[in-house]
Amino acid sequence: MSLLQVRHLSKSFGGVRAVDDVSFDLPAGQLLALLGPNGAGKSTCFNMVNGQIKPDAGAILLDGRDIAGLAPREIWRMGVGRTFQIAATFHSMTVVENVQMALLSHEKKLFGLWQPVRTHHRDEAMALLAQVGMANQAERACSVLSYGDVKRVELAMAMANKPRLLLMDEPTAGMASKERHALVALTKKLVVEQQLAVLFTEHSMDVVFAHADRLIVLARGKLIAEGDPGRIRNDPLVREVYFGTGSTFSNGAVPA
Repeated sequence: MSLLQVRHLSKSFGGVRAVDDVSFDLPAGQLLALLGPNGAGKSTCFNMVNGQIKPDAGAILLDGRDIAGLAPREIWRMGVGRTFQIAATFHSMTVVENVQMALLSHEKKLFGLWQPVRTHHRDEAMALLAQVGMANQAERACSVLSYGDVKRVELAMAMANKPRLLLMDEPTAGMASKERHALVALTKKLVVEQQLAVLFTEHSMDVVFAHADRLIVLARGKLIAEGDPGRIRNDPLVREVYFGTGSTFSNGAVPA
């Protein structure tokens, strides 16, 4: 059984059906890209999995348990990590302190601290930073890091609750080409080594086709294609939806 099973998911806003009867599976050890042009419903679908939006109908099964409609905090405590399009770190704190804060939050200790954050879970925080290649910058303030390095810190923070499923919303937004590929390659490494399931949205097709194991494509709220990168690259309906022609995907970003 797949770790994540989405079944007949639907959501409307007024008279607009943003997500219309969408179903897909995501097993452990797989990097799955959720794609679609602007207005396709991918953000709504993604946010229903995360708990930010409650679906009108359908089920979201995490290891067999329906999590549809649960609050994001409840879903996080069940082993679902999350990164955001705009990296969310405490810029005035050091790199290692940011990860320590995430570890403390997982233990529900943020409101009962009587010692400085830096005294808690340092070894665990350093181990997480080592996984993302940031251990040598542990004592630097996040405010002085490059954006690519901030994204690595955010990834370490997302791993603090030992997630089985990781949700990544536009993980490479605002990054240069080399940084984009490095971050997603790092994520793919964690997927393989720790048998994570990762669902991510992404506009940069060069990143998607280079690293994703599978792709699902939405258009006007409906799932129109699913498969490996080679199959999706050559799918005529996907090309029509994105470009309005029979053109193949280029290596650049999908037009807005």
